[in-house]
Amino acid sequence: MAMISCVCSAVLEVHVGTGSVYSVEGEGAVLPAWYTSSSQKRPYISWMLKKAAAKQFQILTYLDGEVKVEETELKPRVGFLHPVLTHNISLFINATREHDSGQYICSVNVVDDIISPIRSIAIINLTVLVPPAPPACRLKGSPTVGANVTLSCASQKGKPSPLYKWQRQEPTKQVFFPPAQDRARGTLKLTNLSLDMSGLYECEAENRAGSAKCSIILEVHSTSEGAIIAGAVLGSVGALATVAFFTQRVLGYRRKKRDGQEEAANEIKEDAVAPRTPTWTRSRPADTISKTSTLSSIVGARDRPYGASPPSDTASVLTAAGSYRGPPRARAHPPATNGAPWRPPQPVAPPGGLPPSSLARAGAVPVMVPAQSRAGSLV
Repeated sequence: MAMISCVCSAVLEVHVGTGSVYSVEGEGAVLPAWYTSSSQKRPYISWMLKKAAAKQFQILTYLDGEVKVEETELKPRVGFLHPVLTHNISLFINATREHDSGQYICSVNVVDDIISPIRSIAIINLTVLVPPAPPACRLKGSPTVGANVTLSCASQKGKPSPLYKWQRQEPTKQVFFPPAQDRARGTLKLTNLSLDMSGLYECEAENRAGSAKCSIILEVHSTSEGAIIAGAVLGSVGALATVAFFTQRVLGYRRKKRDGQEEAANEIKEDAVAPRTPTWTRSRPADTISKTSTLSSIVGARDRPYGASPPSDTASVLTAAGSYRGPPRARAHPPATNGAPWRPPQPVAPPGGLPPSSLARAGAVPVMVPAQSRAGSLV
């Protein structure tokens, strides 16, 4: 019997636990990998990173029994999870960051093993997730009865892009659905507002890494309240304007009146003529007094009759200006005529029946007419 000898060659192969690994920013990540080989010699292992639109670069190696960490931003945070000789070549990254995301490539080479370009290389994609940053809630529109408003919610940071969810909180809890709510844009449209739609509205931004919330208070006002407030404001302004107007008019009137009084006083002071002092020493000639017949003085009161003093051609005279000409001189009564006693002459009544005192006040000069005797001769 012939013996057939066979020499079998081992084939090196690299395996990965998953093709995609997700990590939350700030947390650790493990990229699981191992290799199979029939050789007992030490392998040569290399981990490289390739980011989008960039060349790949080496971050970690194992050669001749030594581990070497390359000078990259991952140096203080990267390493082998297990001893390499156990064939477990998994990679760990501590405190992951968003820019740690990329394509991690592991290659293994062992002496005496048949190396296949396809089987000796493994690729794991790492995605570092970022929780949403606290969003900002805003209101667009006028929250009055019957109007439409839009509530918006946006987060400045988050990977992947967060989705938004609006809901109304207690005491009247309410959940919204499309098309009123757009979860990708973070908007909520409220139409035909009513007073009972007032309340606390909360928005939650969420992705695979986490969530964050913000809230806004919606206060729906009636149009009548707005009109009353506007009317009150306008009324107050109008009242102030009216008060200011009338105050200005009153002050102007008082100023004008005061100026008029001052002008009148100045005119009186400038145009007035001092009263003349009556000349008491001037007197009419004696013949003038005798020709005007007997003038009676009417300075006295009404109870004094005109006949109290005997008439005389040199009787007292009261001029129209009111100047007194002196007392009358006494004269003897004339003798009786034809046996009749003498009677004082009676004043002639003026036309219209006015008393002499009234005429004297008006400036008239009474004239005494000589009486006639019974024989018809003048006395």
